[in-house]
Amino acid sequence: MAHDLTEGAPPESLEADNTDLAQALARLNLTYDTSDYTANNARFRQRISQAVTDLRDDFEAEGMIATMDVSGKDDLVMDEAAYRRIQCPMLAIHGENDIIAPLAVSELVAKVTNCELAVIPGAGHAPHARYPAKINIMMRDFLARHLGTFEPRKANGGSAQKTASRPKNPKKALYISSPIGLGHARRDLAIARELRLLHPDLQVDWLSQDPVTRFLNANDERIHPASARLANESTHIESEAGEHDLNAFQAIRRMDEILIANFMVFQEAVEQEDYDLVIADEAWEIDHFWHEHPELKKAQIAWFTDFVGWVPMPGNGEHEAFLTTDYNAEMIGHVEGHPELRDRAIFVGNPADIIPRGFGKDLPEMRDWVPRNFDFCGYVLGEHPSQFGPRQELRERLGYRDGEKVCIVTVGGSGVGGGLIRRILAAYPIAKRHIPELRMIVVTGPRLGPASFDLPDGVEARAFVPDLDRHLAACDLAVVQGGLTTTMELAAAGTPFLYFPLKNHFEQNFHVAHRLDQYGAGRRMIFDESDPDLIAQAMVDELAEARDYKPVEADGAARAAAMLSDLF
Repeated sequence: MAHDLTEGAPPESLEADNTDLAQALARLNLTYDTSDYTANNARFRQRISQAVTDLRDDFEAEGMIATMDVSGKDDLVMDEAAYRRIQCPMLAIHGENDIIAPLAVSELVAKVTNCELAVIPGAGHAPHARYPAKINIMMRDFLARHLGTFEPRKANGGSAQKTASRPKNPKKALYISSPIGLGHARRDLAIARELRLLHPDLQVDWLSQDPVTRFLNANDERIHPASARLANESTHIESEAGEHDLNAFQAIRRMDEILIANFMVFQEAVEQEDYDLVIADEAWEIDHFWHEHPELKKAQIAWFTDFVGWVPMPGNGEHEAFLTTDYNAEMIGHVEGHPELRDRAIFVGNPADIIPRGFGKDLPEMRDWVPRNFDFCGYVLGEHPSQFGPRQELRERLGYRDGEKVCIVTVGGSGVGGGLIRRILAAYPIAKRHIPELRMIVVTGPRLGPASFDLPDGVEARAFVPDLDRHLAACDLAVVQGGLTTTMELAAAGTPFLYFPLKNHFEQNFHVAHRLDQYGAGRRMIFDESDPDLIAQAMVDELAEARDYKPVEADGAARAAAMLSDLF
């Protein structure tokens, strides 16, 4: 039963019986009350009050709720007969610090009905909203006890934690690779291969989704069957994007339903099987919910990330700055409150790659806090260009013709880059007038596909190129989005490139751009300021300008694997 909270009668129409409730809700929202939105606040209180009244009347009419009066009285008045009519098993969940409906309400219900009562320590009202993972598992296990529904059970009845009696062959790792683009998959596969060199008996199961699973299948990796149950994160990211515009922070904030659903899939996987190690590459939901509820941890965990710190975009106002500070404060509180939870925290990069700014008001500087809480493995490439052989021989193997200038265009695997591809395609004929030998190959990514674009004569398009890193090393010029993996592959190869950070994407505009500046790599472009003529001229200029990038280490994957090795 949904009630519209956007419109409503004047506050004087509040029903007397519900005024206390409206006032209680108002007291819980002091920031809103003290703002300039007095009329909206009164309307909000009136509509909430009416909604609660309507719901109560509807349920009572159906005989689904008993009468209990808790408003402003010391003693609870309860229709015990109504509650005693409940014959089925019942679970009551209540927040310990609920100031809207006191804990005594559920304690009295439990006494009368003999139901199960679960009290969430420290929780307030509506604990299912604040602690969804904990509540989901409580409900799942309650239904399993009484209805025989699904409950994860280990095949050998053992624990995922290390024990002296547990057989250790083969060693098992569950690898969660972020599906937002293919960059994580490339580096994660490199780390897994190095880890197998140290532990030849290691079995790696991958929990991920398209397009990562497509890449892993092409490399004969073992996909956990639960991957098919994951809610698709890439689709959500695409739905949040505009033309070359993605507010990455807000998109992740609005992905909470997907993240809790995927956490439950992960949690059941680690409860059913014995894993020595969970390797989580920016698997935000796992890190968050295990910090929230350390008792849910069922295996050792190694956390990987290539950035630390949410950053507000300058044009998005004080509210976004407040929110990013709040998110950063929560993350810092998690890590410092449970320093034992991450068995290893690894920053994919070096200390100089940390941006020189703070986490927000009254919070530490990133360059002070991150080194105290992370190890550094250096940058991790899927494969370093130094292993590809001489560049001329590589060009010949890839079918490049003598004398031609090859430009690779690629926008990652998430499907957000359609606008950039179209702008570059419009620039191609202009650039070709200046560079007659120019050949352009567009890699659209598997979620876009060549059929989505009108290609000028002379432009080739591919949905997916499994050896894209080799093309990036062999080509004369690349035009790309602002994602870290592709730009760092180009930096490692010394290839000239233009990169276009997505508008409102804090990671590409701050973390990635800062890192590329450390290497002296790439020419940064602003999409909104770059028409086809400007892009074409930048392509000509970048081909003509000599570049000398700082070397990118070749042993990042091996160093990361060594950091994981002693967890087995």
